[in-house]
Amino acid sequence: MKTSAQDLEARLKGTRWGHVTLEFFTNSAHFPIANLFLELLKEGPEIFLKPDVYTIVLAALVQALYLGTREYEGRPRPFIGNLIGPLIYTVIEMSLEGWAFFKTGNHLAYLLFGLVIGLLQETRSRTAGVISSTILVAENIVRANILVVMYWIFEAADDPKYATLPGFLSDGSHIFIILALAFLGSMLGLANVHAHAYLAILRETAHQLKRYSEWFLGKDILHSAVADPSALSIQRRERTVLFMDIRGFTGWSETQRPEEVVDMLNGFFERSESIWERFNAIKTKFTGDEIMLVFAAEKDAALAGLGLIRENTLHLKQFGLAAGIGIHTGVLVEGLIGSKEVKGYDVIGDTVNTAKRICDKAAGGELLVSGVVLRALGESAVIRRSQQISMKGKAEPIEVYSLEDVR
Repeated sequence: MKTSAQDLEARLKGTRWGHVTLEFFTNSAHFPIANLFLELLKEGPEIFLKPDVYTIVLAALVQALYLGTREYEGRPRPFIGNLIGPLIYTVIEMSLEGWAFFKTGNHLAYLLFGLVIGLLQETRSRTAGVISSTILVAENIVRANILVVMYWIFEAADDPKYATLPGFLSDGSHIFIILALAFLGSMLGLANVHAHAYLAILRETAHQLKRYSEWFLGKDILHSAVADPSALSIQRRERTVLFMDIRGFTGWSETQRPEEVVDMLNGFFERSESIWERFNAIKTKFTGDEIMLVFAAEKDAALAGLGLIRENTLHLKQFGLAAGIGIHTGVLVEGLIGSKEVKGYDVIGDTVNTAKRICDKAAGGELLVSGVVLRALGESAVIRRSQQISMKGKAEPIEVYSLEDVR
């Protein structure tokens, strides 16, 4: 089953079959369609009783499948790919017709156009800027000339005086068609240049917006919201909340240059990121030196907490600092919160406040969990000690446990 993350990537990148379909209609099917009309005009509907039509369609489909898949995977091979259709068609038809296959001009033309278009696309894939744009225009002019060549073959079959190029050019209507199609190809090429540039800007912007949105919403929430916008609505859920903050940060930061404080925090956040991503944090929030993480499962939160302590101990020690962590599980409200024009995705409720208060009681390098979390961990939890802590707004103290390990 496709995950929400995969669904978002598919929207930005496109699907494999989308790339294959696009390749078929914008490239691989061009010559086969022109060839079909030529054969239909020359022989009539009887061509549908012969294998030629189905062979060339099959060849085009296989070529589109190869080229589209390689493009989707980010490993394009346009030169080889554009020869697949002509080679499949040639091999199958030669097995039926023998060397007589090469006596027909349109058969040779298929190979020629496949070679030229393949070379142009391969060269374009290795260049950029004006050169790449110029090649794209040239490629569209070549495509337009598929119709010119097929028309020449049709005319030559009907009147031998058109069999040579000078003979074909002796007719003013032929020159008009050549010039008109060359002009049309140029215009289509310029339109494609603009479309490619615009599409590149859209994709780059979409990826930037995706990255920024992940920073503020979190990957899981963003991907879910793309698949189902109602995922951002206010909902009651049971979550496990982790708070981590640096002990002695305020006093330390007062004696440091702002740039040094930022460098220390960036190192702290970067080391922490590898941990919370590994354990599937749903929501991440930074406030000064504090990190809040929201998890769907207690064990993920506990393992993340232990990892955060291990990962940051040496980094913080060089500054004479240490971090404490508190974890609690319960029902909270999550969703978009704010005014009409300014909103943010957040979690609200006593569960969040309790997790924060537990964090405040943790010593540097200590991970405290509530009784609810400990019961969920069961026998896998290894605790160092327990204590009762009083909290503002709560009539009774609560029991918390210093977690040492989760087996």
